[in-house]
Amino acid sequence: MLVEDPFRCFVPYPQAAVKHAATGPLAGLSFAVKDLFDVKGYPTGAGSPLVLAQSGIKAKTAPIVKALLDAGARFVGKTHTDELAFSMNGNNAHFGAPINPAAPERITGGSSSGSAAAVAGRLADFALGSDTGGSVRAPASYCGLFGIRPSHGRLSLKRVWPLAESLDTAGWFARDGEVFARIGDVLLGADKVTLPETPRLLLADELFAQAVPEAETLLRNVVQRIVPALGEPQTVSIARDLDPLYWAVRRIQGREAWASDGAMIERFGMPLGPGVAQRFAYSKAVSDEDVAKADAVRKRIRGKLARLLGSYGVLLLPSVPDIAPLASASDDELEDFRNRAIRLLCLAGLTGFPQISIPVTRRDGAPLGLSVIGPKGSDKSLVAFAVRLERAARIRIA
Repeated sequence: MLVEDPFRCFVPYPQAAVKHAATGPLAGLSFAVKDLFDVKGYPTGAGSPLVLAQSGIKAKTAPIVKALLDAGARFVGKTHTDELAFSMNGNNAHFGAPINPAAPERITGGSSSGSAAAVAGRLADFALGSDTGGSVRAPASYCGLFGIRPSHGRLSLKRVWPLAESLDTAGWFARDGEVFARIGDVLLGADKVTLPETPRLLLADELFAQAVPEAETLLRNVVQRIVPALGEPQTVSIARDLDPLYWAVRRIQGREAWASDGAMIERFGMPLGPGVAQRFAYSKAVSDEDVAKADAVRKRIRGKLARLLGSYGVLLLPSVPDIAPLASASDDELEDFRNRAIRLLCLAGLTGFPQISIPVTRRDGAPLGLSVIGPKGSDKSLVAFAVRLERAARIRIA
């Protein structure tokens, strides 16, 4: 267990022994766990004082955590999360905010804030997070890490605090591709769809246009750097107007978040932090008609992306619109950035397809990620491709 926590990543629980296998494919690696996942001997607080007070000490460990322990990885602690995992900024009104080791003046992103900070700060070799609306992919980009949102349903969420059932996934962070791929080998099993070593690359201008101009230029330069190794991307159109996708994911997430936490919030009159309170108020008001329209949008975009990708296509897109916002940004500024980011992050959530954020460049000294989305069920081969892409992106054009 850790003695020091310079980046305020870890929930300061009393230490309990967590056994791991002496040998295995992850032997020698340490890992942290977002405080949504049950670990025997620890409470699960979900970033909420009320949930923590009601938790008690867990008698069983979430299967995904146990799989890592059985593979030889060593548990080093539970990490902070945004309140009830319903934010992407990493600022918890009750427990504070981790420091972004890659850009200390900027936010870590959330809700897997502590997990991203622990890996970026070299306090763990890798860490588990969850991703409903972007909670692994955004912090991965902000902190200069590999981060995956797997195909929906690919990994077990048993004994994991829920937010939105049809969008929730478990993912992980790593600093380097070799470790990132080793975790995938343990957790993912065999792919239902296996990408070729050099898949067909696709690029949608409307997605790159969601990035700020400076970030768009940097990421397009990265795409040009990978062409000699991975091929020229084909330009496609995902959606002329991204607003219907934005509202679809917000409405589905809102309805399901209220189903998960609404009764508890109302019963106890829970004091919720800024942003989180407003999102739950919105969630309560989502109507059946809103959900029906959102489901129709989800069905259409899932079918369209499936046709575009086929069994061997990979879509390139910015992970988020820019480098991490400044920690000094106002709540309104952070909310505006979050809403812009959702327009990029919603595609994988609505379709259930796997997405990986890859650390490829920096702007103003802060990390910026490029993402890849593959066909549903292609997670393991998408991990291998993401590692190759990161290596190709290191090559500088003369």
